[in-house]
Order: sequence, then structure tokens, then C-alpha cells
Amino acid sequence: MSDVLNIPVKLADGRETSLNEFKGKVMLVVNVASKCGLTKQYEGLEKLYEDKRDAGLVITAFPANDFKGQEPGTDAEIVEFCQLTYDVKFPIFSKISVKGEDKHPLYQALTGSGVQTTGDGPMKERLRGFGMAVEDDGEILWNFEKFLIGRDGEIKARFAPDVTAEDGRLVEAIERELAKS
Repeated sequence: MSDVLNIPVKLADGRETSLNEFKGKVMLVVNVASKCGLTKQYEGLEKLYEDKRDAGLVITAFPANDFKGQEPGTDAEIVEFCQLTYDVKFPIFSKISVKGEDKHPLYQALTGSGVQTTGDGPMKERLRGFGMAVEDDGEILWNFEKFLIGRDGEIKARFAPDVTAEDGRLVEAIERELAKS
């Protein structure tokens, strides 16, 4: 079993925990931001969570302010925004860094796993079109990148930020993991 489940994390309400709390479930770990062009993905993520929660899916949202300051709020402000704007019911964690020198250990493990990203070409091209340097170094590309963790605690897949919750590649991967016992 992957050590990723045992890495200490903190929920937005301040409670210390780890992803081990969701052991035996299929997890979609997403770095999120409230002021991003992709923020509307919360809607699809919440629908996916509602549709698949009883089958064993949990979505874990990790707010991060690493990309153009698009998550400036406090943990309480982020939770309020998510609940009032998108009626989010899945767990929201305390804001962390997902890249750079102060990258949280969870994201060190996720990005260091070597799991290849599905669908990253279009997003990379879009960012380059905005004049941004995009490296092929395995780092988080932007807000709303997604990691799928199986019931066994292993990292199964990684999806580019613009792969939405409705994307067949993501849904198929989740359903495949949910079918495993």
C-alpha cells in the first residue's frame, strides 16, 4: 500500500487527519482554486461525488494559491465560497502549496509517483499561448489537476487540469477502480 495515505493533512476546519481516513474508498485528489477559469469544475466534481459517493468515491479538495494568486482566501472563506456557490459537500482541506520549495509532502508523493498525466497537451498549449513557461518536469501544471487513488491506496491515474469530471477518460478510470473490491 502506498505511503500517500499516511501523510498528515489538515481539513479546512483545522482537524488534523490523513487520507487513511478514507482507506478502502476510491479517492480523487484535486488541487483547487476559487478565482480560476477552471473554478466552474466544482459543479461537475460535486455532481460526480453525489453520483458515485455511495459506490465508494470520495473527492478531496486541496486549495492552493500557487498559480497567479487564484486562491487568496482563508480556509473559512474558501469553504464558504464552495458551499454557497457550488453546494460542495466533499471534504475541503486546508490550503497548501502544491509546487515549489514549500510543496506539501502529499503533493511531493503524488507528483513523485511517476504516474503519467492523461490529457495534458491542450492545457499546456493554452498556458504557452498566454506566454507562460511550461515544463515537462512532472510538477502540477495548474489548478484542478486530479490524482486517482484506488481502494488499495495506490495512485492509479493522473489527469490534466482541463480534464473535467464529465470526461469519459476520468469517469471510466473511476468506475474501473470502484468495481474493484
